[in-house]
Amino acid sequence: MIQLLGPDGTRTPHEEFDAVLAGDGAAVNGAGADLASPERLRGYYRDMVMIRAADLEATSLQRQGQLGLWASALGQEAAQIGAGHAARTQDYLVPTYREHGVAWARGIEPMRLLEMYRGISHCGWDPYELRTHPYMIVLGSQAPHSVGYAMGLQRDGVVGTGDLETDTAVLALFGDGASSEGEVSESFTFAASFQAPVVFYTQNNQWAISVPTSVQTRVPLAQRSRGWGIPSIRVDGNDVLAVLAAVRSAMDSARAGQGPRFIEAMTYRMAAHTTSDDASRYRSSQEEQEWGEKDPILRLRLHLEQLDQIDEDFVKACDEEAHDLAMRLHHFIHDMPDPDPIAMFDHVYTEHHPVVEREREQYLRYAAQFETDEGTGR
Repeated sequence: MIQLLGPDGTRTPHEEFDAVLAGDGAAVNGAGADLASPERLRGYYRDMVMIRAADLEATSLQRQGQLGLWASALGQEAAQIGAGHAARTQDYLVPTYREHGVAWARGIEPMRLLEMYRGISHCGWDPYELRTHPYMIVLGSQAPHSVGYAMGLQRDGVVGTGDLETDTAVLALFGDGASSEGEVSESFTFAASFQAPVVFYTQNNQWAISVPTSVQTRVPLAQRSRGWGIPSIRVDGNDVLAVLAAVRSAMDSARAGQGPRFIEAMTYRMAAHTTSDDASRYRSSQEEQEWGEKDPILRLRLHLEQLDQIDEDFVKACDEEAHDLAMRLHHFIHDMPDPDPIAMFDHVYTEHHPVVEREREQYLRYAAQFETDEGTGR
């Protein structure tokens, strides 16, 4: 497992990844030359603090009955912020339902995520504009979608041109549980056969709901793709720099026309699988404590302290900004109006469809039964 930042913040040199972090020598797509500069490290720290605060507030809102469900990413902030910032502007990201940090790195506000979990929106952002697919609820379904999109990029001629601002790749994100789904294996087959520009990125958070990774696989997940001839790597998912370098390197290779890659990021789901789950029924407090000592936010803070690039004023400012974000989320969800029920029939197809139109009319007749006639009280 590749690790650049230890749990105590100590930096370990890595020739290949240090070169990746040093950058392209020039700013490309808003990414400066040095991806590990003190300024960027402080930015990653702020991002992780912000998204953790939003995550905790969303859990609280679900407990208050404001959300139907919430899938926490607590403890996986480095695995997500690193991956999100590793992708270039034109790359297309296909998440599962827990990639809140990836969404944040792509410019998607947490408010937009809450709309889906409240059940009033299929997607609160423009996937084309932000180059990030809507959240995928069905396990493993994002893998074949990702490969299909990547094959389309090949046919559009935006792979392997040598132009960093043109060449494009796809980042397919899924968990260790989803990696056991047949769709992932089938996606490996298509990706390898067509050398599609896609990077499969698994956040191994150790638990597929109540099933540990040790039950799902007898070998490291990173080895699975090798049977298809897809190069793979395992990195410390609580190390934002290792994730950043691994994903940037893999995406650059895929973008250059060198075929698919697979990354396993070792991290930990510090919360329950979702707010409908009770993790205490299947895992020990000792395990949670051990992983708590590997906290990705604390790790980066310790590294910045060793560099003398962070102080209490900056930490306090991040905490206050995160608190303000949580309060905005709180007020946003409480003030959110219910959608017009008839809107469920919009955008089902690109053109009018007779079946959808018939169902719309049936619903309107049904809803009319409950309208109050003026002056009758009915």
